[in-house]
Amino acid sequence: MIRNVQKLLKKKQKKQPVVQTQKPKSQETLYKNFNQNVELFRSIYNHCSDVIFRSFLLFGKIKAMIIYIEGLSDTEGLDKEVLAPLMKEENNSQQSIKELLDKEISVSKGKKIDLIADCIESISNGDPILLIEGESTAYSLGLTKFEKRSIEEPQAEKVIRGPREGFIESLQVNTSMLRRIIKSPALKLKSIKIGEYTKTSVALAYIEGIAEPELIKEVENRLQRIEVDGILESDYIEEMIEDNPYSPFPQIMSTERPDVVSAQLLEGRAAILTDGTPFVLIAPVSIFSLLQAPDDYYERYIIGTIIRWLRYAFVFIALTLPSFYVAVTTFHQEMIPDPLLQSLAAARENVPFPALVEVILMELMLEALREAGVRLPNQIGAAVSIVGALVIGQAAVQAGLVSAPMVIVVATTGIASFLTPRYIIGYSIRFLRFPIIILAGTLGLLGIMLGLIAIIIHLCTLRSFGEPYLSPLAPLSKRGLKDVLWRSPFWMMDKRPHFNKEMNMQRQASNQKPGPLRGGKTEI
Repeated sequence: MIRNVQKLLKKKQKKQPVVQTQKPKSQETLYKNFNQNVELFRSIYNHCSDVIFRSFLLFGKIKAMIIYIEGLSDTEGLDKEVLAPLMKEENNSQQSIKELLDKEISVSKGKKIDLIADCIESISNGDPILLIEGESTAYSLGLTKFEKRSIEEPQAEKVIRGPREGFIESLQVNTSMLRRIIKSPALKLKSIKIGEYTKTSVALAYIEGIAEPELIKEVENRLQRIEVDGILESDYIEEMIEDNPYSPFPQIMSTERPDVVSAQLLEGRAAILTDGTPFVLIAPVSIFSLLQAPDDYYERYIIGTIIRWLRYAFVFIALTLPSFYVAVTTFHQEMIPDPLLQSLAAARENVPFPALVEVILMELMLEALREAGVRLPNQIGAAVSIVGALVIGQAAVQAGLVSAPMVIVVATTGIASFLTPRYIIGYSIRFLRFPIIILAGTLGLLGIMLGLIAIIIHLCTLRSFGEPYLSPLAPLSKRGLKDVLWRSPFWMMDKRPHFNKEMNMQRQASNQKPGPLRGGKTEI
């Protein structure tokens, strides 16, 4: 037993130097010996064919080397702005190397670094590093350049009237788009690195003086406590910082639109931008903010209010219409008028399944067609989903597997679910539809009421970064109702949402109601 333990200890001791070489400590500095530094980085980037080691003579007499990753660095700028001036012979020997570098290198984002971890981070970000013989420090050259997608309109958040640009996968481009909209220096961006291997750059955006300091501190603490191998999409972060991870309702909003993020920042919320994804997270949110669309604010307030009421109504229809049909046709036939009852009975005469099984089969088929339309190429996805629904529905009715009224109910439900402006809340509605259908098929209208009561109780207990999920309706805030049950005109929304508390509540000057000019003055 003792011999086995000793063998294990010896194996661990042999493996320790290899681990230290691959993962140097963040506080380890570069060596004073040039060759040792070169060998260090060659061992770190062993078997990395895309990492280029370019050696040359600095000013014709001093050994130097540039290390960069092919495809992440601007090789044209590196040749023109760095190698060309540094490889020429310099006759003035009285100037120091630092003075010569400052004179010859015309790179705006260059900086001096001496930690090994900083060098690795610089190379991984696409910034080449320059090693010089006799120097215990390296020079990071800001020459990042890689292929990225052009700015275009978000596919999932199209608007009739409004900006036509959306975020892309580059964090620098996304932050610049926010800066272009909000030009005040009060817009703050705190950078955080998350991921043991990916080292993903994450930016926390907020407006100083509007956002509550407690909220920003809480968001920052939740981000800093994340310890994972890597972050590939913002959903990784969303699932690790939300209040209730077991809830079917999203407690954080995701969007691709810079105008939406800017509007939320101006209301005192915080935004989380992640490198490598166009989706930006916004917190805190309520269920009402998830049911609002940019078109509500880019059209006249009367139109925006009517569309909002229509959206609320159809969200309720998408949640309860199939279950209501099952409950009425199974348990409460006396509620149906006689002519309609006779039509339903005639339509269901040859259907072998009860209404509960019938609606579940049709709903599952609708969800399958919807997912198939999403996964297929854009050119044929919509056609396949629409044609498939028509063909399968007609064939199922003719075969006597389902009734024609059931096809109408399921189609209406599908159309109603399309009115949700954000797919994340649409998934929640689609998920909750099935348990309510089962309750309706077993308990009738009582089951529907029990299901809705359970959902309301859950929503009342839900929080988004400490803020009630049903706010400003529960708890009631009269100030917040101006932008929930209806969309008030802009000249009436002079106060920010309730969660700002006492932090810069005034959004605009009061008494800005427009009117006709009389006597050279605007009538208020």
